Amino acid sequence: MWSMVLLLPLLLAIQDAHALWKVWLPRDISAMTNSCVVIPCTFMYPSGARAHHGVHSIWYFGQPYPQLFPPVVFKSRTDVVHESYKGRTKLLGDLNQRNCTLLINNVGTEHSGKYYFRADLGGANIYTYPDFSELKVLEQPNIDVPEEILSDENLELTCYAPDNCPSMTPEIQWLFTDYLPDPEFTSEYAEESNTAVLSNTLSFTPRPMHNGQLLGCRVYYPNTTLVYERLISLDVKYGPRSVWVNVSSEVMEGSSVTLHCEVDSNPAARISWMFGDQELLWDTAPNVSLSLDDLSPDQEGVYTCVGDNSFGAMNASLYLSVKFPPREPVVNSSLTVLEGSTLLLHCSTQGSPAPTLTWQKDGELVGTITADELSVLEISEVTPQGAGQYRCLAENEHGRASSSLNVTVEYGPMLLDESKCTVVREGVQCVCMAVGNPEPTIEFYLPDLNVTINQTDNRYNYYTNTDGHTTTAMIKLREKGDRNGGAAVNVHCSMTNLYGSSSMLLELQQEKKYMMAVIVGTIGGVAVIAFIIAAVRYVGHNNKKEDVSAGQDRVLDNPALYYSAVKKDKQNLRKKVLKTELLGSKFNSILEETTGEEGSYAPMGSLANLERQELNYAALEFGGARSREVGARRVGDDGSDYSEIKAK
Repeated sequence: MWSMVLLLPLLLAIQDAHALWKVWLPRDISAMTNSCVVIPCTFMYPSGARAHHGVHSIWYFGQPYPQLFPPVVFKSRTDVVHESYKGRTKLLGDLNQRNCTLLINNVGTEHSGKYYFRADLGGANIYTYPDFSELKVLEQPNIDVPEEILSDENLELTCYAPDNCPSMTPEIQWLFTDYLPDPEFTSEYAEESNTAVLSNTLSFTPRPMHNGQLLGCRVYYPNTTLVYERLISLDVKYGPRSVWVNVSSEVMEGSSVTLHCEVDSNPAARISWMFGDQELLWDTAPNVSLSLDDLSPDQEGVYTCVGDNSFGAMNASLYLSVKFPPREPVVNSSLTVLEGSTLLLHCSTQGSPAPTLTWQKDGELVGTITADELSVLEISEVTPQGAGQYRCLAENEHGRASSSLNVTVEYGPMLLDESKCTVVREGVQCVCMAVGNPEPTIEFYLPDLNVTINQTDNRYNYYTNTDGHTTTAMIKLREKGDRNGGAAVNVHCSMTNLYGSSSMLLELQQEKKYMMAVIVGTIGGVAVIAFIIAAVRYVGHNNKKEDVSAGQDRVLDNPALYYSAVKKDKQNLRKKVLKTELLGSKFNSILEETTGEEGSYAPMGSLANLERQELNYAALEFGGARSREVGARRVGDDGSDYSEIKAK
């Protein structure tokens, strides 16, 4: 406390020549009632402010503004002070040495507050420093007690006594420590900001039995009658000692269960049942039971009973397992992928116990069987054959469930083997079949004529049909010129979709095959007709004999009727022959029947049907028919010119 007084000459020697108004004093200082207190103080003033008649001072209480008439604690010019400070204050410092240290004797609680110093050098050089020192007058010592005193944890209680009165030195002792387990005492003297404090710390480990015990701190000044005491009651906290719950159990979905919990604590604990972070039930009682009805899988998990009396907590847990069959698996939405890419199919479900997951494609097992709630089926470099329906099947001992999705594979166009050009009765018929996804568009190209034929080209008979991912296109090219000479038919089929295009020369079925089919068909037709005529004549001859022999009497009786029967047989025979003659013409006109009145093809279901229409006919050539002249101009049935196509 007196270090500042000893250092004052040194501070004055090194002061700045241009120092301003400044004061040094402790911000906080304390004293026991009826004792004394010394407030250390040092001040500075500008070097230009000369004290010709000496330096005077005033100490104010409460506020620094003289115009508000604060109580005067000390005044160097006169003894006029506030009546509560009469005979109590004394200036210990030398104002000429800029020491303003103040002594206050016999302090009471009414003297607690802020103290301000005012320097008076005469004239206008009067200044009240805004800094202050706050005095706290104590009626009993302070004991530093932790907010919580926990059982079985080391406890430190500290008693403080101010030591700011030079004429009296305090001492501290603890009371009622005889029943404490191994108490220890530690004294310490601390000086800070020119104030001094004496402390004594009591250390021990409390037990639950020490809850409510009284302890005291006594501060006294030797050779005086001043004695100060403070008593405290130990509030030892201890939490629950044990918590008991059911053992873990397994139950079926939809059933009920009751969970029990008992807690040993003092005072009675707040018992709560927790499921995760959710509190399901609580009560302040020795035991609490939790009932769960119509259990669902969401209620499976860890249930915890917590005993808490705010001074400690303890808990115990159990695991409740709810068994149930697999739920409907969650799979990808239907997918569209590009040929050659990697396909990842996800399947997830829930079940207890964990189900096995099986992937099937169009009813066949694919991938591996997974014993988990998640399965990923990976197909690398997927091909068009990878398209189809995929199903994820989940099974456990309590049931099964499944979900499916469709996979579509997109790929570039591919020409099918059925694509070809065929020589027909009046020219060449070209069919192009291509498969792709999306379905390809088809165009025919005649490089010899530098012509591209598609649906928009009305100069040619063009037909197209789409069935799934298969596109079928057909054109009919009517030849012009001699069949036996000229160049071969040169027709290219071009296929295009989003993922590519390709072109291929269509193979031409040679004309000799066509001529052989015509010859065979003609011979077969003539043979059939001859057979039918012979059969009709044979039947007619036999019928005639029967009619003559069996009905001779009737004919003689009625000659007109006999003539009518013979005439009717001849008419029937003539109809059969005519019908047979027309059979060849009908076969020859089958191809025309596939052509509309304007020359465009009627829709057809598939190429197989088209081929049947092309092959199931025969051309009949009768004697006396006029042969075509080589190189003659040919005109179609509809009056249009044929395209000039020559076939070997």
